Amino acid sequence: MNSKPTPPIESKNNPTSVPINQFEKKAQAWSARFNEPVSDLVKRYTASVNFDKRLASQDIEGSLAHAKMLGHVGVINSQDLADIQKGLDQIKLEIESGLFVWSIDLEDVHLNIEKRLVELIGDAGKRLHTGRSRNDQVATDIRLWLRSEIDLIDAQLHALIKALAKLALEQADTIMPGFTHLQVAQPVTFGHHMLAYAEMFRRDVQRMQDCRRRVNILPLGAAALAGTSFPIDRHFVAKELGFTDVCRNSLDAVSDRDFAIEFCAASALVMTHISRLSEELVIWMSPRFGFIDLADRFCTGSSIMPQKKNPDVPELARGKTGRVNGNLVALLTLMKGQPLAYNKDNQEDKEGLFDTADTVRDTLTLFADMMGGVRVKADSMRSAAKQGFATATDLADYLVKQGIAFRDAHEVVAHAVKTCESQGCDLSDLSLEALQAFAPSIKADVFEVLTLEGSVNARSHVGGTAPIRVREAAQALLNEIENSH
Repeated sequence: MNSKPTPPIESKNNPTSVPINQFEKKAQAWSARFNEPVSDLVKRYTASVNFDKRLASQDIEGSLAHAKMLGHVGVINSQDLADIQKGLDQIKLEIESGLFVWSIDLEDVHLNIEKRLVELIGDAGKRLHTGRSRNDQVATDIRLWLRSEIDLIDAQLHALIKALAKLALEQADTIMPGFTHLQVAQPVTFGHHMLAYAEMFRRDVQRMQDCRRRVNILPLGAAALAGTSFPIDRHFVAKELGFTDVCRNSLDAVSDRDFAIEFCAASALVMTHISRLSEELVIWMSPRFGFIDLADRFCTGSSIMPQKKNPDVPELARGKTGRVNGNLVALLTLMKGQPLAYNKDNQEDKEGLFDTADTVRDTLTLFADMMGGVRVKADSMRSAAKQGFATATDLADYLVKQGIAFRDAHEVVAHAVKTCESQGCDLSDLSLEALQAFAPSIKADVFEVLTLEGSVNARSHVGGTAPIRVREAAQALLNEIENSH
């Protein structure tokens, strides 16, 4: 239950209380222009406070920097600045402790905080909004919030890459079938397979970091759309808030949501990679494959079938990819028809953006933990790699090295495979004499290339599946992560 509001802060501008004034009699900051109140339905329809109160910390942070700048350039006096700082600090404590009373009548996070500030410190609170608009204020709040979210996601991506690299080191020698079209193609190692996903997430890190550079530009000072006539110092505020630069055009500053779209696009790719990995985890956990097992805490059972162990986390991640993709399309659609400058449509940018960040963060946190505890069933992988004539390409390469043209070698091996299919055996099960019937130049050393180990070890170039290369690549990833922090 909320306690009574904290009494006003005393100052020479505010003895003990705040007189009733036009701001307090009418909830909206703009209401003096209108002859009738907004209907309750319109209030509910247009209010954003139920979701944008999430930006309260950033709103206060931006307001503190703005107030400091106003004091720096002499727009407000030192006492006003001190009162504003003290009042905002108190509001932050009230919000953090759950004592702050949010009002839908005040539309959004900005007016709720401003109203409370005026209650606490009087006229000084009304001076805070000098030289700015809610248009550049909200754009600043979102950028502050998103910058922090990107930093969290960056750390979580690195944690997942680290888990994959460690798993690759552990399983550098574990042979499994590599697939194309989900058909057995050639032998690879499980470690090599994990590093493929690590590379996807490395690119995600790069995209997020690149996006952050464009997020970290300050729009505050653009005011409603045309800038302000007050002698503000935008670079002063940028430095206070850790922005690298200021938006160079006031119209663009308040209406731009490219940075949010870019983040949603990068997030959609993160989730696409997660979804691809999820699909494989689900398949591999099936008894038909039996390649891996996931820790129990990431799975659930069945209400009717007691034997079931369902990979719920990968399945849900695969499903949640759709909502993240949907948020991207929604934001693109939101912006596609907007003229300059700010429009009320932009209020709809936040819920999808918040949902995307929450989904990506939660998913990455779970996957970093889950992939670190994957139990690999090496025997099942090896058995599967022996099916489907996975070393057929190695036999073709062997013949090419003996001077046979690749297309001719390809044809020879195809005939050998057809024979093996009719006999129900593998290429390595054929005798030397049987193999020589297809190509007389084949010698006894052919069996070295027909083994699974021989196949993977032969691919020892950079990026290949040879265990020595897998270990090098995995260790390089771990070193990269270590050096990035």
